[in-house]
Amino acid sequence: MKYTAIVLAGSRPGRDAFAEQFGTDMKALIAVAHEPMVRRPVRALLASKRIADVIVLSQSPERIAAVIPSDPRISFRESDGTIAETMLGLCRDPQTQWPLLVTTADHALLDTATVDEFCGHAQGVDVALGVVERDVLMRRFPKAQRTWLSFRRGAYTGANLFVLGSPRVESAIRLWRSVEQDRKKGLRVVAIAGPLVLIGAVFRLFTIDGVLKRLGRRLKLSVRAVRLSNPLAGIDVDKPADHTLAEAILAGKA
Repeated sequence: MKYTAIVLAGSRPGRDAFAEQFGTDMKALIAVAHEPMVRRPVRALLASKRIADVIVLSQSPERIAAVIPSDPRISFRESDGTIAETMLGLCRDPQTQWPLLVTTADHALLDTATVDEFCGHAQGVDVALGVVERDVLMRRFPKAQRTWLSFRRGAYTGANLFVLGSPRVESAIRLWRSVEQDRKKGLRVVAIAGPLVLIGAVFRLFTIDGVLKRLGRRLKLSVRAVRLSNPLAGIDVDKPADHTLAEAILAGKA
């Protein structure tokens, strides 16, 4: 099975203070190891045999296109105001080629092996979410600052990798829209699965698989967490400390 890869390279409304620290107004154009970081996930995707085409979405697609080497498999489109609205637009577009693999421009450490691993374990479900277990990441990078969701038998951080299997996932995206602004607040995100699951999360009564199974029942979809083996999959470049860490890793100094 081959996927259409979606790279989200948009900007949040208003000024981006993080980007301005690096001489630009768009986070996707921040230089990581001497090149705009959006190039890195695009390159990793193109090198994977599991990816058919890559669509880069941004409010300024022409600026993103100007920094990415030409490839007939890449196209650039204008995104909507939020991630959820952008993804809903893709769901409703009859020309969308399913399934979709979604990642972000700030996934500067994404590599092809991780793409292949994720795609291989995401087959056969409506929604798959890439995650990295805390022990896996902290063993290698004990000072890394991540957002953790704690469950019975483990805590996880998101890997900015998602598979959406078909237009049926529109219900999941609408639900995500309700908490999009709180995506860094773990319990607020878990609460979308319902009050019983929220209580279970507070007391760590459910595993991550148990929570997603209950969420899937609510949405009438199959939902799976894919645990990724490479700790780098759990590190994006979203703040100055992330940038410092990413550059150290790419320079072989972390």
